[in-house]
Parts: sequence; structure tokens; C-alpha cells
Amino acid sequence: MSRLRADVTCTATEDGMVLLDHRTGRYWQLNATGATVLQAFLDGSTPQQITDALVQARPVSREHAEADVNALIDHCTRAGLVSAP
Repeated sequence: MSRLRADVTCTATEDGMVLLDHRTGRYWQLNATGATVLQAFLDGSTPQQITDALVQARPVSREHAEADVNALIDHCTRAGLVSAP
């Protein structure tokens, strides 16, 4: 299971969540959907499972949901916010 790096702080907000990378001082703001995606990923869901849940819960095509889920996970990983197990 992936997790946030030890030097990344996560705070829930009314509109989603904010991440702070203490190494760089950069803030990352996620909307409610982005927060849901990241939290599900950190909780152990696969990108496919997250995509399935989004398609069931929101009016979005499978292709769009899959692209967005993969892009967010990839971006968080490349930014060093998430570490692999």
C-alpha cells in the first residue's frame, strides 16, 4: 500500500484537502474528487477500483475518470508526495 511521505502533511478542508511538502515548502490543493481519489489510493484501492467508484458515484465517463485517476496518482508520485510500499 502506498502512503504519504513522512515529510508531507495532509489536512482536510471544506473543499477537499491540502498537502504540504515540508522538504520544498510547496502546497498542493486538491478538490473534493481529488481528495477522494488520493485517500482511496492511500487506503489501498487500485486505480481501477477508484475509477469504478467514481463512475458509479459521478456523471463521468469511464475513460475520463480513468485518465484523471491515473494522472493524479502519477503527479503525486512524481512530485514525491507519495511513497511506494
